[in-house]
Amino acid sequence: MEDETARSGDSSARGPLHGLLVADFSRILAGPYATMLLADMGAEVIKVESPGGDDTRTWLPPVRDEVSTYYLAVNRNKRSLALDLKDGNDAALACELAARADVVIENFKPGGLARFGLDYDAVRDLNPGVVYASISGFGSRADTALPGYDLMVQAISGLMSLTGDPDGPPYRAGISVFDVMTGMHATIGILAALHHRDLTGTGQRLEVNLLSSALSGLVNHSSAYVAGGDVPRRMGNAHPSLFPYEPLPVADGELIVIAGNDGQFARLCEVLGLPDLPGDPRFARNQDRTAHREQLRPLLVERLAERTKKDLFHELLAAGVPCAPINTIDEGVAFAEEVGLDPVVVVGEGDAAVPTVRHPISFSATPPRYRLPPPGLDEHGAELRAWLTAPRG
Repeated sequence: MEDETARSGDSSARGPLHGLLVADFSRILAGPYATMLLADMGAEVIKVESPGGDDTRTWLPPVRDEVSTYYLAVNRNKRSLALDLKDGNDAALACELAARADVVIENFKPGGLARFGLDYDAVRDLNPGVVYASISGFGSRADTALPGYDLMVQAISGLMSLTGDPDGPPYRAGISVFDVMTGMHATIGILAALHHRDLTGTGQRLEVNLLSSALSGLVNHSSAYVAGGDVPRRMGNAHPSLFPYEPLPVADGELIVIAGNDGQFARLCEVLGLPDLPGDPRFARNQDRTAHREQLRPLLVERLAERTKKDLFHELLAAGVPCAPINTIDEGVAFAEEVGLDPVVVVGEGDAAVPTVRHPISFSATPPRYRLPPPGLDEHGAELRAWLTAPRG
């Protein structure tokens, strides 16, 4: 199940997770994102899909060559096998795959795989060393009628209550932030469980859910409530504990301006020609600036409005003051290119080549690899069925 490069003796050509087999029974975003991260690092990922395919195949527009770009975003470096788990022969193939896998990952409703013999207990009986990762919206003890959609969790967790103008309606985040976060948590959990297996020879089940990821990811806001008894509120683009830490108007638009400490504030005032402000007792310390933000903001804006984004961006950064333009996605990708991140990699060759976003982790010895473009539905079905029906060895 490996390509020729992966079979070579050069460890840098194989990735740090070379040799791991992942049976991926997940779909949509959180699970596929986790398995793509693993695949980029060298794991062999077999994406098991229903005959209708992963839902995101139909989430369009936008498209590239009639394929959903949503699907393309999280499914490179995988092989697709379409199985109808209601069919006895296909269910047997799925169980055989789980029996051979190092990792099984699924995001069915809690308990939903038991009728196919693919729940953790059944898979563990076949494969005692398996690391079995379950992803759900609200955990295995929740009402199974609760489907695990990111937007639901953004609402239920409280995130939407924090997003938007103070006097306006709540808003969702611009991405499925908790799906992505949960996918990363699943990856972390899988790697930790694999390390435990290396030490003890014992596999285990791990569970991650969107709501727990959300409450953890709300960090200072959830802590404000659980540790301080304070319920955070919507503040638009402002920060509850820092000022300035938000977009401020300049001559040709807005610029993110950040003073994360007293030194940065002093340097900001120096650039703006406001040398007396750091000595003003209303603004001397961060807590003072936060308490008196309504008095401080117009003093800063008056000077900022005299300058352009481009000039301020370069001068403030040179002075050690964090700031940033508010870019569109294309401008963000272009900036990543400017700073040398080389953000776009092409996966596949010829007509099958697909531009994708580079894996976010770099390794000095075993870099991520981009072997396979996102697969067509059941693209590798014949090959995988032959392998699964052949004797193990």
